[in-house]
Amino acid sequence: MLIILAFIVLFHLATAILLFVSTIHNAWWVVSPPGRDMIYTDLWYSCNVTCFPVENSHTADAAYLQAVQATMILASILCCVSFFVFILQLFRIKQGERFVFTAVIQLLASLCVMVAASIYTAQKNSFHVPSLQEGSYGSSYVLAWICFPMTLISGLMYLVLRKRK
Repeated sequence: MLIILAFIVLFHLATAILLFVSTIHNAWWVVSPPGRDMIYTDLWYSCNVTCFPVENSHTADAAYLQAVQATMILASILCCVSFFVFILQLFRIKQGERFVFTAVIQLLASLCVMVAASIYTAQKNSFHVPSLQEGSYGSSYVLAWICFPMTLISGLMYLVLRKRK
């Protein structure tokens, strides 16, 4: 049982780290203009040599960008909260009971990641100025999509997991 718990804790921590990296790292969108430095864009800034805020990110026209920002932050918070709830439930619930509350929180984190990545996918051309539209998805975007099944699997593991001796 200790090996299973160790695996679950490590899997959850890896998921949380990947969520933080995908939210913070500046490579959601990558543009490689000919003869110039690569431009990396995240949810808040566009960077080549210097960083500057994403254009019109504070306006109502970019409400979907704000939704992506909010849901990725919420997913990171929910993932951390579910880890702490798991640790508390590990010592508080009776034998044979399931970690349902932890599972629900983790499944909500999974839903938030899916919503954020889906919105970004659907509205990617609206996020960027015309000179940046000829780019491609970056590593943070890919990490966000990798975090979706990881948080989903983690939530399902908590749902199935029972506390045993």
